[in-house]
Amino acid sequence: MAKVTLLGEHLASVGTEFVYGGESTACEGCPYRNQCLNLTEGRRYRVTETRDSGTLECAVHATGVTAVEVEPAPVLANVASNAAYAGSKAELQGPCPYTECPSHDLCEPAGAEFDTEYQIAEVIGEPPHDHCMLDRELTLVEFAPEGE
Repeated sequence: MAKVTLLGEHLASVGTEFVYGGESTACEGCPYRNQCLNLTEGRRYRVTETRDSGTLECAVHATGVTAVEVEPAPVLANVASNAAYAGSKAELQGPCPYTECPSHDLCEPAGAEFDTEYQIAEVIGEPPHDHCMLDRELTLVEFAPEGE
């Protein structure tokens, strides 16, 4: 279900995905707080529609904010291959120190947390790395978007 919120002008285009970071100290006293701070912190969202609402000044976003519709977005992640089945639940394998690995952002994806189970919507297949430096057997999956 789509939700209307205010988003920085530079992010406000259909298809843009972001992880909501929550309230900034610069938000204190803002008259638009209720329209801006209405998402779930740490959750990944996708802009589904932009509104022709004009631009409002914002202490956080230098170019101001505008109204958009967003919905929770799926998260791509690497999980243990033995748990990678569509419809099942899986969790991330844990932190990885190998930041240069092409799979690092999938092993530690923005919008998902360790020690939390997520529903697998789809099994994508092989991860982008040739060899896991931690000797993990991983499969790339898409976690279903979390409901509001």
